[in-house]
Amino acid sequence: MDLNKEQRETLLGKIQAQVSEKYFDPTFDKSAWDRIIQRHRSAVVDASDAAIFEKAVTEMLSDLSPRTLGLLSERTKINPRNAINASFSVQSIEGGLRWVFQDVLPGGVAVKAGVQTGDVLLTAAGKEMLPSSDKALEPPFEMGHTIPVTVSRGQPSEVVTLSLNTGNPKYKDNPYSDLTAVTSRDINGVAYLRVSLFQGKVGIDFANELDRLFRGSFAASKNLIIDLRGNPGGGIGGLALMSYLTPNRLPVGYSKNREMAEKRIDPSTFPRFSKVPRSRLAIPGLALKFMGKTSVYLYTEGLGNQAYQGSTVILVNEHTTGAAEMVAQFAQENRLATIVGSRTPGRLVSRKASKLGFGYRLVIPVAAYVSAKGTQIEGKGITPDVEVPWSFSDATAGRDNQLDAALKQVSTANTRTS
Repeated sequence: MDLNKEQRETLLGKIQAQVSEKYFDPTFDKSAWDRIIQRHRSAVVDASDAAIFEKAVTEMLSDLSPRTLGLLSERTKINPRNAINASFSVQSIEGGLRWVFQDVLPGGVAVKAGVQTGDVLLTAAGKEMLPSSDKALEPPFEMGHTIPVTVSRGQPSEVVTLSLNTGNPKYKDNPYSDLTAVTSRDINGVAYLRVSLFQGKVGIDFANELDRLFRGSFAASKNLIIDLRGNPGGGIGGLALMSYLTPNRLPVGYSKNREMAEKRIDPSTFPRFSKVPRSRLAIPGLALKFMGKTSVYLYTEGLGNQAYQGSTVILVNEHTTGAAEMVAQFAQENRLATIVGSRTPGRLVSRKASKLGFGYRLVIPVAAYVSAKGTQIEGKGITPDVEVPWSFSDATAGRDNQLDAALKQVSTANTRTS
């Protein structure tokens, strides 16, 4: 829907007010934000159609925060981890830069289309896909569409035509195409758990699936690999996974909102969230306890000793964000697992989407995450204990060099303890 000038003015006013009131950043400078508004006002208000308006607003928001602020509509293109359940690496191929599929998550859009790790993206919707630099942001994709793509595969290379059928978003505040959140298998006696997404805001189904695995096929496992590569985060279900890493009730961390930062509120006064419910019957009680609370303190559930504790590896990479980073940070800080892979980006702010009207929502960071040990990794990320960059050449040969390194690490840990 195209907007008239008065409607664009109204939306700009709401965006200015909501950022001024809710945007979380202890160094937020309202006068600087007002200057950004004035600098972009003409481009936003005088936009000739919806696409130009959305581009102008995105550029304006990027001047304040290029990664945490966003405008959402039914036309908004979404990052590939959410839209097609895959992530990309920039690689130099035959003298030029190309997007290469790196994480292709189980049960997702890309897998269903036939995409394989190591495939080189050539075109999407008839347009050649070329990264502008080796640091370029991943190409976004529209949801609710069938997108024809061509990829180059193998050596010698073969051009393959595929169709990405992106889903309609289940959550408008955090749109993503559905996938298989949890998959597992045994690799030569090592329990392997891939967590592709922490589905659901509360994580009831996710927690129940973990219970089934850890009380079933993983019950006697002495070695465990948790693969969080490409995981974009999600809801609070990650607390259930953290609880299986330690026998004790341990403090995990808390979210710090703007009011807390400005008033220096003691986090020990926050309400505690210490168990992911296993039944929807518990939701009304949770709603009453935590309604309107931006800041809560997370504690693990205290699930007791597990055979694999002391021999656990967590795989992460540059596409591991949000709640997945929280899990990895908790494990690393408490020495509950060895972190293997590549550095995470440090994207752990809590974001909230507020309705603006005319089919638009504004995504705003409203709180920062602080670990129980007082550490914030926003913008810094997690440095693995064992750094292993992803290998494109290994991927094209059908090998996963990071997983191989994780298996080697488990083997080394067993040698030390035997």
